[in-house]
Amino acid sequence: MTHRLLTAFTAALLLAGPVLAASPRVEHEPPSSPYKKVSTLVALPSFLPGLGTLYVDPKTLPVGPFLAYDHHGRLVSTIYMVPLKDFDGHQSISYVNAPGGRVDHVSFVFNAGHPGVEEPHYHIILWHITKAEEARVAK
Repeated sequence: MTHRLLTAFTAALLLAGPVLAASPRVEHEPPSSPYKKVSTLVALPSFLPGLGTLYVDPKTLPVGPFLAYDHHGRLVSTIYMVPLKDFDGHQSISYVNAPGGRVDHVSFVFNAGHPGVEEPHYHIILWHITKAEEARVAK
């Protein structure tokens, strides 16, 4: 059931096309206030391989959106950390948007918990770069 819900959600995001126009406030690191570097808020490294350098508005924790930047300070994705219980409880997830603009593809990655978001959750990653470019964020 969860797999079908995730597939439908991904299809809806991609078919919708650009969600919001790119904002100069978030295209390059550091983003404008109220975003804060996640590594200054919780015990995580400054750069997370596969995700990048993360920023979040502390008021939106733990779900986000988190803005992820590559080693060159370019926005590569917008990430939401949605608790597994929200999927299991058939909660509406209508808050997902892309402050960075155009979405190339979407990834759903299960996470059993980590500092800042201890409960099991999915990372919904709205990639603003191509799948080929995504590989460079892994290093």
